[in-house]
Amino acid sequence: MRTLEAELLAKDELYQRVVLDRLAKARESVLIATANVKAMLVELNGSFRPVADLFAQLARRGVSVRLLHAELPSRPFRAAFDKHEKLIRQGGAGGARMELKLCPRVHFKAVLVDGAWLYLGSANLTGAGLGAKHGDARNFELGLVTEDFDTIDRVSALFESVWTGAECRSCRYFDLCPDPIGDGPPKRSKGRARGSSGIVLGRSRRMGRPR
Repeated sequence: MRTLEAELLAKDELYQRVVLDRLAKARESVLIATANVKAMLVELNGSFRPVADLFAQLARRGVSVRLLHAELPSRPFRAAFDKHEKLIRQGGAGGARMELKLCPRVHFKAVLVDGAWLYLGSANLTGAGLGAKHGDARNFELGLVTEDFDTIDRVSALFESVWTGAECRSCRYFDLCPDPIGDGPPKRSKGRARGSSGIVLGRSRRMGRPR
């Protein structure tokens, strides 16, 4: 056990500090892990816009945006997402793109900005979680923010392991996964094509239990 320097956030602090003060001002990269994704609103250019618009704006500035999530995004999010299809496929400044991948086992919530500032907590990428929501309507959430190098390294390592499909090699749910990120165990994935590395919107990600 060691001492960790961090700050505890709650209520409206989550939206202000995580989304407005850090995510929206990213200069190089944004990594987000969440279980649920909805078209939460953020203040952008003087009005409240879907969070997908913020991601697209970041990508145009050359910021790499990667979103790792477990459940099928909400229909409003998908509608906002589809408006930026060209940017997502071709990239913005410096080829930066908004990328999404799904893994049904992802349940940790994290926002890592520029590899140097980290949010870890209970809030999902939803209006009632991290979004612009009235204080009397949002979820009761708590989260820590830190610049602790060891904590950032450990969270980054988990994110990359899932993102690259490395976790698929030993996943007991691999044969039940409708769209694996990577290759599963050889004995269970024999004769099966490698899964897509992108996102397939409109497909259910819920799975049963492994036998």
